[in-house]
Amino acid sequence: METAIQSKIDTWLSGNYDPMTKQEIQQLISAGNETELADAFYKDLEFGTGGLRGTMGVGSNRMNKYTVGMATQGLANYLKISFPGEQLKVAIAHDSRNNSDYFARITADVFSANGIKVYFFKELRPTPELSFAIRHLGCQSGVVVTASHNPKEYNGYKAYWNDGAQLIAPHDKNVIKEVEKIKSVDEVKFQRVDSNVELVGEEIDKVYIDNILSLSISKDAIQRQKDLKIVFTPIHGTGITLVPQVLKKMGFTNVHVVEAQATPDGNFPTVIYPNPEEKEALSLALQQAEKLDADLVMATDPDADRVGIAVKNHHGKFQLMNGNQTGSLLIYYMLRAWKESGKITGKEYVVKTIVTTDLIDKMAASFGVECFNTLTGFKYIAGIMRDLEGKKKFIAGGEESYGYLVGDFVRDKDAITSCAMIAELVAYAKDKGISLFDMLMEVYMQYGFYYETLVSLTKKGMTGAQEIKQMMVNLRNNPPKTINGSPLLYLKDYENRMETHVPTGKTTPMNFDKSDVLQFITEDGSKISARPSGTEPKIKFYFSVNAPLKRKEDFDQVAVQLQEKVKAIVEEMSLK
Repeated sequence: METAIQSKIDTWLSGNYDPMTKQEIQQLISAGNETELADAFYKDLEFGTGGLRGTMGVGSNRMNKYTVGMATQGLANYLKISFPGEQLKVAIAHDSRNNSDYFARITADVFSANGIKVYFFKELRPTPELSFAIRHLGCQSGVVVTASHNPKEYNGYKAYWNDGAQLIAPHDKNVIKEVEKIKSVDEVKFQRVDSNVELVGEEIDKVYIDNILSLSISKDAIQRQKDLKIVFTPIHGTGITLVPQVLKKMGFTNVHVVEAQATPDGNFPTVIYPNPEEKEALSLALQQAEKLDADLVMATDPDADRVGIAVKNHHGKFQLMNGNQTGSLLIYYMLRAWKESGKITGKEYVVKTIVTTDLIDKMAASFGVECFNTLTGFKYIAGIMRDLEGKKKFIAGGEESYGYLVGDFVRDKDAITSCAMIAELVAYAKDKGISLFDMLMEVYMQYGFYYETLVSLTKKGMTGAQEIKQMMVNLRNNPPKTINGSPLLYLKDYENRMETHVPTGKTTPMNFDKSDVLQFITEDGSKISARPSGTEPKIKFYFSVNAPLKRKEDFDQVAVQLQEKVKAIVEEMSLK
């Protein structure tokens, strides 16, 4: 065992940790499980694009009372530095995961013990409502305990700043520095001060829902299509608390909840992964939709910040829409509805991440609306919103990983608002005599058929992290000269913040924070992005290819051509 790792283990065994924790460590030692021990202690959990996240268990690299407590103490210390002399306030919420309520209580205990006022959601609530509550209650920070759509073994801790957005630089790194200054759990104040904790719930729901309802543009279309058949599943998560009632208040009268998945449950008993990106997670909803001949299927992840949808395609079969398609259609609808309502003045904008489809850039330009691109992670989209507050008007934003936002009262991806506006979009399309899939084909005919897909390679533990690092080094030092026969036109290196025009070698600085991302753009318009995940033991490769679509009748043929193109690129890059 490495000396540094052994030293950490010894600290946990001799320090002021509870007997059960020490017993679990001893059991790992007795079992001779050096790999698991090393993985549990070789580093501290860090804030990535989603905050603190990891498997639950003992160790500095696991989610437990002590890592949560130290993170909270570090955050509390940083808040006192950042807002000297102010009465500090934080909001705390949690999802349906195992131990989420426990970790939320630990978080509340530590904040309250540090003299900080805590608004504590007394029952599970969606992540976007926590983001909303921070702004609504005038808090300097907030925390939601969730691991989003990860498997049941995981939990996490998303930390937010006073604008309702997740921590970004310099705050994320500064909080880590404050956490690292804590050399012993004895420095963490775990003793709750009850007078500093106030329970909240329905009163926040009401204001949040009122804000969502204010976004509706096509009220007449909803009234005419109010019996639109909608199937909704919260996949055992927090979506059940708000989505059905929001749809009802929007005017939809024919909403069917998948009862087998309606009860919040951290074991997610009906799915392998509670991820609306996975077809398997929507299988029960799709079965119900087939029986009902539904117009729309929607599924939210456990903390209800992401939503996946399915609609009938041009063959009358239910088809899952990917995040790029849903995001593009939602933003297209908002642009079109705003234009029809005379609301576009030239000061509006939309935002997307660099790995999200460039179709959104093209659409926005055609409506005279600026499109900003950010690094991956909704906190960067929120950063643009913060910078432009009072200067330009935010319409909508999104990222390919099924996260979207309409309106600016939340500063994180919001599946509650998205469900409301997607249902309105489907009603709007149906009111014009077309399906959502018809609308997608019309968008492709106007702007080009964009096909995107993602390949994720999972590489776990310390060894996996080293493999991922080496893959990025190899790609950075030896970029491909051609991809699927098309010469490389641009190489974008977000670590070095430099864009290279490959044919001339000319370099241009890029105005982004440093991030370990590489993008390869070819002469034929293909774009491949390589990015290690900030929250999971994965390296992700994002593929985007496009071609003209002249007629709806050509859709299947062009789709196959683009799929084959991506398949050839994947094989060429040996990413299987």
